[in-house]
Amino acid sequence: MITISNLEKVYNGKIVLNIKDLVFNEGEIVGLVGNNGAGKTTLLRLMLDLIKADKGVVQSNDYVVSKSENWKDYTASYLDEGFLIDFLTPEEFFCFVGESYGFPKKDIDLRLSKFKNLMNNEVLAQGKKYIRDFSKGNKQKIGIISTLLTDSKVLILDEPFVSLDPTSQILLKRHFSEYNKKNNATMVISSHDLNHISEICNRIILIEKGELIRDLYNNGNVLKELENYFTI
Repeated sequence: MITISNLEKVYNGKIVLNIKDLVFNEGEIVGLVGNNGAGKTTLLRLMLDLIKADKGVVQSNDYVVSKSENWKDYTASYLDEGFLIDFLTPEEFFCFVGESYGFPKKDIDLRLSKFKNLMNNEVLAQGKKYIRDFSKGNKQKIGIISTLLTDSKVLILDEPFVSLDPTSQILLKRHFSEYNKKNNATMVISSHDLNHISEICNRIILIEKGELIRDLYNNGNVLKELENYFTI
């Protein structure tokens, strides 16, 4: 469980995020939606202690993320290409990630085999091709797969469907749902795609101008409610 209390971030004297109370429960797939500049990525970066809050606390289980490293043992994330080590091959990068979570090489290979359909023979076994030389779509796949192979209890992803073709988007949604069921994982996914989010998320958080506007449970009508909000 992740708890956010009185969280505030200020840039150049302007409050860009102000979340009073927000809880992500164990086993939920939570979507973050909002227009550009709403504060979604800022919230994710604060949850991962990549930037410092001006006020407030993010707590993961019993750990305050800004004061402990222990939450990292069960957390995996991919926000953008900056999370990749682009002078490695995909195989080298996956081994680096897997070994960071304590997996032996043979276990990493077994875990990667589950994503064969998503990689579509375009990621592994490409010779000495470095991550920097892959297309944006395949870089995206490498980053997302590196989080999924960890079996972490908390997964945080920013715009995972960007740059993926329709087939890959469909496969990725299936992988997310399977991952959630297998690990009872808390998954927080930011996306501009309301259709994808409403299809896979139990709950959707709407953020605008740095504030929580709506907290919606997916009762089957959430897509229509979101579309109505964004077309007003």
